[in-house]
Amino acid sequence: MPHVRAELWSTVRTERLRLADDLETLEPADWARPTLCGTWDVEDVVAHLTAAATVTPGRWVRSIVAAGFRPAVHNQRRLREQRGPTPDQTLDRFRAVVTSTVAPSSHTAAYLGEVLVHAQDIRRPLGIATEPAVEALTPVAEFYAANNFTVPSRTHADGLRLTADDGPFTAGTGPSVTGSTLALVMALAGRAVYLDELGGPGVPDLRRAVERSAARNA
Repeated sequence: MPHVRAELWSTVRTERLRLADDLETLEPADWARPTLCGTWDVEDVVAHLTAAATVTPGRWVRSIVAAGFRPAVHNQRRLREQRGPTPDQTLDRFRAVVTSTVAPSSHTAAYLGEVLVHAQDIRRPLGIATEPAVEALTPVAEFYAANNFTVPSRTHADGLRLTADDGPFTAGTGPSVTGSTLALVMALAGRAVYLDELGGPGVPDLRRAVERSAARNA
């Protein structure tokens, strides 16, 4: 529905701007700090977010073909394109795409998820307290529980009853996993550190699913 997509893109813009404002507070050394996103440092993640906002469907197809259908190679190439000579220039490039609605596909909730998850990938290790609103997180939680897209989130959620204790999100059947919408989104995205913020008899199953995915991608 066009109005739903428009609302999601508005939220994407808001969350990009909030992240950019947080990045303005970083010390130079912070840009090389590790994140929750594998081997990428802060500057890598910011460059990746810029790249995601500049790749059209046609360009994505050409890039993934050139990368031999290896998403990691595609992502690394696009990241290098958007990483500036200095962190300030990398941030300038990110600010330049804050209002972009360019994306490789029409899965707008997934691209909102990219912004929300990667923002926390940066903020949590740096001790930045900013968190997305529940209203921003809920459509991402719903998308993640129903789809394997950029992350195997539906696989992580299989056989579990997920319930947010701070918002309306609920999905699935099976052993219960309960917690904040943010912790549920981040756990479904494979960020194991957030599993400790969840409760319920289904948490061990979710932990095993996340660990299996991490082992496959190691």
